[in-house]
Amino acid sequence: MLNIIFKSSTVLGLLLLFTLNSCKDDLPSEMDTSSKFTKLESIRLVNAGSNGDIALEGTIDHDKKEISFPRIDPDTDFSNLKFEIQGSDGARLEKDFYEVVFQEGESERSIVLKVVNNPRSSEYFARLRLRVPVFGAEFTQAVTYDYSNNPGGNAKYDKFTGGLVRGSGFSKNYVLVVDRSGNNAHVLRVSDLRNNVVTPIPLGAPAGGYAGGTFTMHSGAISGDHIYVASLSGSNASPLKIYHWTDPAQPAEVILNTTTAAATPASYRFGDNMSVNLDENGNGNIYFVDNGGLRILKYNVTNYTTISAPVFFETGVAALGSWGSYNKVPNSSQYIFTGHDGPVRLVGEQANVVYQATKFPVRLSDVRVVNFNGERYIMGVTAARTGQEGTVFQVYNITRGETVDDGLRFLDASADGPLLSYSLDGPVNINPASQTGWAVIKDGEGNDDKLLLYAATLDAGFVFFEVPKKVLTED
Repeated sequence: MLNIIFKSSTVLGLLLLFTLNSCKDDLPSEMDTSSKFTKLESIRLVNAGSNGDIALEGTIDHDKKEISFPRIDPDTDFSNLKFEIQGSDGARLEKDFYEVVFQEGESERSIVLKVVNNPRSSEYFARLRLRVPVFGAEFTQAVTYDYSNNPGGNAKYDKFTGGLVRGSGFSKNYVLVVDRSGNNAHVLRVSDLRNNVVTPIPLGAPAGGYAGGTFTMHSGAISGDHIYVASLSGSNASPLKIYHWTDPAQPAEVILNTTTAAATPASYRFGDNMSVNLDENGNGNIYFVDNGGLRILKYNVTNYTTISAPVFFETGVAALGSWGSYNKVPNSSQYIFTGHDGPVRLVGEQANVVYQATKFPVRLSDVRVVNFNGERYIMGVTAARTGQEGTVFQVYNITRGETVDDGLRFLDASADGPLLSYSLDGPVNINPASQTGWAVIKDGEGNDDKLLLYAATLDAGFVFFEVPKKVLTED
């Protein structure tokens, strides 16, 4: 019996071994993938352009797995993009054609290109950018000319001390400094300041000298190449004067010499700040906001020097501080009405509120709308009145929308911060007179080329920036 069992077991074992050997012979051998690489050596977009006949070579960053192409004609058929590659033997793109959808207002999109060589694959992010015009200023390349308390710049201009400079102004040629002690209004050449040269140029006195007003000179502004300085009228019996120059070295022309008694129902103080809003022909208005920040005195101006038709009106809003400004929105009948105690308001001719912005610090003062190279900005400088805030110049983008009203609403609803924010490191004081200004430098063809922006505050000094226009690059 044992012999039979042994023989049977031997036979079964041999059959099993035969079966296993047969199965082993029938199984497929392991795939050799040693040569199945997916390295991308070159790539190009072969059907760009309005006729689909332009080829664009891509640049490959193997470390980041990124591909960038030169900017693409926006008339390209983006629903049917085709790429050609060279790479590892047998490697190819997963798809023959790709669709890319640019949303309205977009000029850049990224897509994933998958290189396959079965069973391996690699993914690259391809960056596609449209060749479209660029607008506005390149704030990342702004050049700063600092004469403020900020320790990173030049020494503060020494006239901004002792609470004496309450007014200033700016143009592409001059910085105006109104020192109310001893009739010391003067200008500094912007061209000198660019070279760190500070040479005051005294303004020529009018025939008979300066006279009249609680202070004979207190506030100032520049419009075009026209320089204005106003006295401080502390009451309706105190003279309100405006002096005018086109050449600083020549004697001033007195273009306003009056009291406010006939124009106002009571005695108010005017001249702490002067907002000059003139067009390129010198026509427009000059506005004085009273010391209480509640009332406005408006004068018509013709041809830069003819002043007439005073109009007094109440603002109808809460007091906004002693240095209120009423700055015209370019190419509009609206104004930005601000002061260190009130929010930024877009208003109409009689200070009727169109929109009250919420994005900006309450202390943002002398706020202005700026148009440059197809974009629209709003800027101002904060007043360090209580010690809870600094003296900071800020610029925001309000290009979106058709109007300034639209732009302010879009900005308020966004998470956007300032394009430029710069501290003048001003001291805290209860008289934070603050001014801003701007100018545009044109190129040889009359196009916007550089944007100049200016800010100054009492005892903090001043700063201005030169910001180039944006330029389309392949980077």
